Amino acid sequence: MLKIFFTLFFVAIISNLLAQKPDEILLKDYKPVSIYHTAIANIQRAKFPVIDMHSHNYVSAKDLDELVKLMDKMNIQKTIILSMQTGKGFDSVVEKYSRYPGRFETWCGFDYTGYGRPGWQKHAAAELERCYKKGARGVGELGDKGEGELYSKPVPGRGMHIDDPQMKPLLEKCGALHLPVSIHVAEDEWMYENPGPNNDGLMNAATWHVNMNVPGKLGHDELIKSLENAVRDNPKTIFIACHLLNSCADLQVLGNLLDKYPNLYADIAARFAEIAPVPRYAAAFITKYQDRLLYGTDNYPQENMYRTTFRILETGDEHFYEPELFNYHWALYGLDLPQKVLEKLYRKNAERILEHD
Repeated sequence: MLKIFFTLFFVAIISNLLAQKPDEILLKDYKPVSIYHTAIANIQRAKFPVIDMHSHNYVSAKDLDELVKLMDKMNIQKTIILSMQTGKGFDSVVEKYSRYPGRFETWCGFDYTGYGRPGWQKHAAAELERCYKKGARGVGELGDKGEGELYSKPVPGRGMHIDDPQMKPLLEKCGALHLPVSIHVAEDEWMYENPGPNNDGLMNAATWHVNMNVPGKLGHDELIKSLENAVRDNPKTIFIACHLLNSCADLQVLGNLLDKYPNLYADIAARFAEIAPVPRYAAAFITKYQDRLLYGTDNYPQENMYRTTFRILETGDEHFYEPELFNYHWALYGLDLPQKVLEKLYRKNAERILEHD
C-alpha cells in the first residue's frame, strides 16, 4: 500500500513539473482543442455545384490534372484564375488552363506601362482588348492597400487609385467588353490596430499589420470611398469587391454600397475565419444580400480547405477550430445558410456575371 502511495505521489510531482503554468505559455503555442461533444455534419463535398470566383495560378502545369480531380471530388464546377497578368505572362496562364475548357476561366490585369506619361491609357486599353481576344473574361485581382494599385504584372500602377481620372478609359473599356473588375481594397480592421494585447486578431495582425506612417497613404475608409467613386462613376462596369470589402467587422459598410450600386458584388474569399465566429450576424447579412455575394477561396486548393469552407457555410456545427488554415484563436461556427441562399452564393450569382457577355 505504501508503495502505491509513493508511486502516485511521484507521478503527481512529475505531472506538476511537466505541466506548464499559464503565464509561461507563449501565445504562438496556444492551440486550443474544443471540449464540446456536439454534433458534426462531416461535410465531404459542396451541396451544389460551385464556381470559385477567387483563385489564383497556384498549381504547376504538371499538377493540373490532380487539381481537376480534386475539383470533381469537391463539386467545384469552375475556377476563376485571377492571374493579374498582361502580355506573355497572361498568355502562358491561358495556355496552361486551356487544357480543360469550361473548368477554368482566366482573368487578366491592367498594363500600366508608361503610367505617368500622357496617352499611356491607349496602350493599356489595346492590351486589355488583346487579352480579351486571347480569352480574358474579367480583370483582377487588382489591389490597393493605400499606396495605389500593386497587383498587376509585370507593371503595377503604384500611386494610382481606382477612382483616379486616368483610370476612367480603362474602366469604361471593361464595361464595353463586359469584363468584371475584381478588386481588393484596404484590409480588415484588426490590421490597422496596434498588434498588442487588445488586438482581437493579434496573431495575424503581427504579420499583416498595415503601416500608416507613410505620407499620402490612404486609410481603410478612404480606400472604400475610392472604390465607391469608381463604382458610381462607371455604372456599366461590374465590380467585385474582394474579401467582403475587407469590412468583416462592420458588414453594413459593404451593405450600404450594395444598396446603392447594382453594379457592385462582393466575394467572401479568404474571410471564412472572420465571419464564422459571428454566425448569426454573418448569416443574416449573407441572406439579406444573397443576390450579390459570391463564393471564392483565395487559398491553395486542398481537400481540407474546401471542406472547411463548405462546413462553415452549410452546417450548424459549433465551436470548432482549424489551426492549419487560420491563425486566429477564434472558435468557428457554421452559418447553416438556407438552401436557396447557398445555391446563389455557390453558383447562380456567378453564372449571372459570367454570362453577362
